[in-house]
Amino acid sequence: MSLKGKTLFISGGSRGIGLAIALRAARDGANVTIAAKTAAPHPKLPGTIHTAAAEIEAAGGRALPVLCDIREEEQVAAAVARTVEAFGGIDICVNNASAIQLTGTLETDMKRYDLMHTINTRGTFLVSKLCIPHLRKAPNPHILNLAPPLDMAAKWFKGHVAYTMAKFGMSMCTLGMSAEFARDGIAVNSLWPLTAIDTAAVRNLLGGDTVAAMSRSPEIVADAAHAIFNRPSRQTTGNFFIDEEVLRAEGVTDFSHYAPGAKGALAGDFFVPDAVFERLPTKVARTFG
Repeated sequence: MSLKGKTLFISGGSRGIGLAIALRAARDGANVTIAAKTAAPHPKLPGTIHTAAAEIEAAGGRALPVLCDIREEEQVAAAVARTVEAFGGIDICVNNASAIQLTGTLETDMKRYDLMHTINTRGTFLVSKLCIPHLRKAPNPHILNLAPPLDMAAKWFKGHVAYTMAKFGMSMCTLGMSAEFARDGIAVNSLWPLTAIDTAAVRNLLGGDTVAAMSRSPEIVADAAHAIFNRPSRQTTGNFFIDEEVLRAEGVTDFSHYAPGAKGALAGDFFVPDAVFERLPTKVARTFG
């Protein structure tokens, strides 16, 4: 299982889960394009495309940092073209970029609504669309959307209809494109964490240090993504994967190193269907929903 020589195009990979996926691939010797908006340090968010590139190369990979707003078609097209020019093609597309605001209908201004929909749903569609011509040429092509299972329960909509619609839009890209491009052998899957992941979003928006202490590290999602990328694309498509289930299928039984400081139950993530919690042995508090 190795991604040596493979090329990944990752949206929003300057920090968090996207960066963790990049670093896991880099340890194999992969090429990674980081297409993100952060070129200068942010006062509240760690990392830039340049610090991410330095970490990727230190881990053993080759990096291409590209300043790119995935809402802009010309910028995405230029980033894809630069990737192909630098590395000769694209093997894996990771739609990681996402915007979040957990507000009710009356509290959600349309500017923020548009931001979530243009980054989450439209951005995933656009990045996938522009990568697919190059993925068709790859021997084992994958698109992976960091998006949840389509659990159409009202509890996931009430309180933040706009965000849920935007996030499920990414999931619908998985559902539709996996069938549309099955004959091309392009795997299109979603991956979602069982538990909250200790990222800037959790610390700044979703409970702060309290929830962060009940969260796993981004490396669990990165390890699950790595396992998916190494599966045959023609046999691994149209799935809504949960990180822990992917790793258990690979033989992993000890998950303690992903949350070394946790005491007691971990915080369950948004959008995880009840059936998933019930079939896994991990002790999880249903914090969100």
